[in-house]
Amino acid sequence: MAFKDFPITSAGVQLLQRSLARQRLGHAYLFTGDQLEELETVARTLAKTLNCEHPRLTDGIATDCCDECLSCKKIENATHADIHWARPESKSRIITIDQTRALMHEVQLKPTEARCKVAVIVAADRLNNQAANAFLKTLEEPPAKSILILLSTEPGRILETILSRCLRLNFTAELARPLTAEQSNWLSQFGSAASLEQKSLFGRYRLLDSLLQHLNGIKARVEESLTARSPLEKYDSAEKDLREKWEDELTAAIEAEYRHQRAEVLLLLQWWLRDVWLLTLAAGEELLHFPQIAGADEVARRLTPQQARENLSVLEQTQRLLHTNVQEALALEVSLLKLQL
Repeated sequence: MAFKDFPITSAGVQLLQRSLARQRLGHAYLFTGDQLEELETVARTLAKTLNCEHPRLTDGIATDCCDECLSCKKIENATHADIHWARPESKSRIITIDQTRALMHEVQLKPTEARCKVAVIVAADRLNNQAANAFLKTLEEPPAKSILILLSTEPGRILETILSRCLRLNFTAELARPLTAEQSNWLSQFGSAASLEQKSLFGRYRLLDSLLQHLNGIKARVEESLTARSPLEKYDSAEKDLREKWEDELTAAIEAEYRHQRAEVLLLLQWWLRDVWLLTLAAGEELLHFPQIAGADEVARRLTPQQARENLSVLEQTQRLLHTNVQEALALEVSLLKLQL
C-alpha cells in the first residue's frame, strides 16, 4: 500500500509527506490511533517510501513509494534486512528488555541494503519498565540513517520520558466513526434484552452469553485476518528458529488486536449505559450516543440517576481489570451481575 491509497483526508499522512518533501523527517515517531493494524500499514508505507527504488517524487524528493519494486515487496512481506519489528511476546504479552536490546543492536548496525534503517515497536505501551528504559537510551542518541517508530492505541500507558522524545501523529478519525452494521445489530440485541425485566439470574446470563458470543466472533476474525498476513503462510521453507519467532509474534499480535477490539466493544456498552444515565436525568436526545438503539429508555425508567452512574463505574472497573491477568469470562460475568438493569 502506498500513501496515495490512503484517504485524502488523512491529516497524519499529509504531515508525513510534507515532512518528507521538506527533508525534515524526525528521528522518532509515535503513531497513535484506533487500530494497530492501520498503524502498522502507515509505518510500513513510510519504510517503503524511505527505501523505494522508484519512488514518487515531489520537486525531486521522494514522498511516496511505488509499492512494486523489490525493496517495497520485501518490506511488505517482512523480509527486508534493514526493517525491524518488535511485538509483545505471547506468554507475558509484553515487550521485554531482550527484545528491545536485540532491536536496538540491529538499528545501530550499518544498513545492509537500505538507505534508511527503520525499527517499529508495535504496541509500544507494552514495553516493560526495563525495556522502556533501555529504549530511552537509543532515543536520546539515535543512530544515523535510521528512524524509530512506536505504535500504540493506548499512549497514556507509555513513559512520559519516551513520549517527550517522539513526534506524535494521531491517525484516529477526526469524527466519530458510525457504527458498523455488526456493531449496530449486536448493540440493538443487547439493548432489547436488557430492557426486559431483570428479575432472575437467567436474564443476566443471557446478556453474558450474548456478549461472549460476540467477542468469540471477533477473536475468530482477528485470528483469520492476522494469520493470513503472517509470513508463516508465505514461507513454508523458513528455518525453524525464524518460524518459531513468527509464531510467537503472530500469537502476540492476535492477542493484542483482540484485546483492543474487546475494549471497543466494552466502550460501546459503556456509551449505551451513558445514554441510560442521561435519560434518567431527562437529558435532551442530542446528547445521546445512540438515540436510534432501543432499550435504553426502558432501563432508565427503572433506575435512579445514582444507580445509572454506578453502572458506568462498573464498566470502568471491568476495563481496568481486563488489563491484568484476570480470567476474561469471570471478569465479564461479575461485571454483568453487578449492573443495575
